[in-house]
Amino acid sequence: MQVTVYGDSILKGVLLENGKYTVSHEWEQKLSERFGLRVTNRCRFGSTLPKAMARIEKDSETAGDGEFALLEFGGNDCDYDWAAIADAPEGEHQCKTPPQLFLTCYRRAIRLLRESGRKPVLSTLPPINAELYLGFLCRNGLSRENIVRWLGDVQRIYRWQENYSQMAEQLAREENAPLIDLRRPFLQDSRSPATLLCADGIHPSRVGQELIYDSFCAVL
Repeated sequence: MQVTVYGDSILKGVLLENGKYTVSHEWEQKLSERFGLRVTNRCRFGSTLPKAMARIEKDSETAGDGEFALLEFGGNDCDYDWAAIADAPEGEHQCKTPPQLFLTCYRRAIRLLRESGRKPVLSTLPPINAELYLGFLCRNGLSRENIVRWLGDVQRIYRWQENYSQMAEQLAREENAPLIDLRRPFLQDSRSPATLLCADGIHPSRVGQELIYDSFCAVL
């Protein structure tokens, strides 16, 4: 079975350890060994869906009969220019990919891949921890006070990211595409966020990556 993965640093396997970002391919290697998968990982650190469309469009120009295409987007799409917000908390700020553009691009990606003979599979997003993330954002001097003033509520960060995960669920239903839920195992796990996530509050730790691996195993 051939699987091409399109997404961001979550399924790239990015970890923050000892203050540095590294990449672990453990989840895909273990799946390959256990299920005989051939995994091509096209995920990119910091990728948004509009940025990834060029690669998806190019791949869709060639036949991919029977190949699965796993799509995991939203984590960077929902992100903001936090430095700009810290500098001007009274201003209006847009995230990198506003919701309507996100839905439009995602729908186009699904249809392009399907028309090329591939089988699109969507995934939800692992939850983030808003407090950890905000602390990481402000570690080098960004004004937490100004960012919180603009947010109104620190947990707005969590809810906004959750909204993008829910949009992926919505599209999976509307486009009749399989959905792999990477979010629920994190929410149901009794361990602390500090165990499941890296210090930046957004990237799954090695323990969190095990949850992702287990989620894929359950589907396969």
